[in-house]
Amino acid sequence: MSNKKTKLELTWIGKENRPRLEPRILVEDAAKSLHAPFRVGKDDLFDNRLIFGDNLLALKALEQEFAGKVKCIFIDPPYNTGSAFDHYDDGLEHSLWLSLMRDRLVLLGRMLRDDGSIWITIDDNEAHYLKVLCDEILGRKNFVASLCWRKIHSLKNDARIISVNHDTVLLYAKNVDMLKLNLLPRTETMNSRYSNPDNDPRGPWQSGDLVANEHRVNGNYTVKGPTGESFTVPSHKHWVYSQVNMEELVKDNKIWFGKDGTAFPRKKRFLFEVQQGRTPDTWWTSDDCGHNQEAKREIQFFNSQDIFATPKPERLLHRVLTLATNPGDLVLDSFAGSGTAMHAVMDLNKEDGGNRKCILIQMAEATEAEPKKNICKDITRERVKRAIDKYGYD
Repeated sequence: MSNKKTKLELTWIGKENRPRLEPRILVEDAAKSLHAPFRVGKDDLFDNRLIFGDNLLALKALEQEFAGKVKCIFIDPPYNTGSAFDHYDDGLEHSLWLSLMRDRLVLLGRMLRDDGSIWITIDDNEAHYLKVLCDEILGRKNFVASLCWRKIHSLKNDARIISVNHDTVLLYAKNVDMLKLNLLPRTETMNSRYSNPDNDPRGPWQSGDLVANEHRVNGNYTVKGPTGESFTVPSHKHWVYSQVNMEELVKDNKIWFGKDGTAFPRKKRFLFEVQQGRTPDTWWTSDDCGHNQEAKREIQFFNSQDIFATPKPERLLHRVLTLATNPGDLVLDSFAGSGTAMHAVMDLNKEDGGNRKCILIQMAEATEAEPKKNICKDITRERVKRAIDKYGYD
């Protein structure tokens, strides 16, 4: 009998070793909890949660209650560069890093709703291996996109060969057929292309071509302008609309003949008729989504900005949550760091009146940079508290 593998997969030393995870119970430390004097609704299941401890054990403890309930997962795992969290053993040998990620991704996948998504930031050291690993665990068909976030807004002239200014954000769906992302707000530049030179009561518009290159049935006829001019299409071209439809558009003041009524006709397309948002692309600039230095400034009040080698700015998380969540959704970050995800959740709730909830998981150990500092107590919890104070939730 053949022992040959029958599927394409990534292999590494120790892949067959799986941790034995026993059921766990999460215990609230009441002295550290921050309670609001109200609840959004009587059916609320829980408030936001900040969990101290190993994220693998914490995820296992959360599985029974939250499997299939999380709309958006964002994680910023260790980059395996030897320069990030000591307590995550970021300098792990490659195989151990893959096992670390595999075990957590399996549990994270179970947490997602059928219409949910997971967003993972990573650099080039592991991005391509992580892509194959995610294909295996989450399903290659559920891969949505590899986003390029410009994390450094200026060129690094001291780079030995190439200035690497970006990180990758891998995006997967639980079920790609059920995933529907929101649109981003339209920009001022996009809206500025619309004007209203004739004071049309329907508002700003822009004009478009009425001539098609391909053959159209009943596409050759003469269009009469408001001052009596006649317009025909060039040879081998056709009007986009039939004569009957064109006459209706002229009657409805949806055809533009220029300010003096003698210009070649063009179709008016009103701003209110276009998609009220923009489809996101895969290039995320630092102007739109922030950068590492901005993220470090956001935690400067802790006098510990060097603790996090690659902090993520609140604007990056805001972009992710804007696309991936709606009011009332549940967000999970199992590599919480300074608590940026919960800060972004509160910011977005304040913006749209939503009641998104967030679960953060973070190791509680001190760091090599500041051995006496407890990340969860002194940084993550403190940042969450300040966000609560800022938005008036306490």
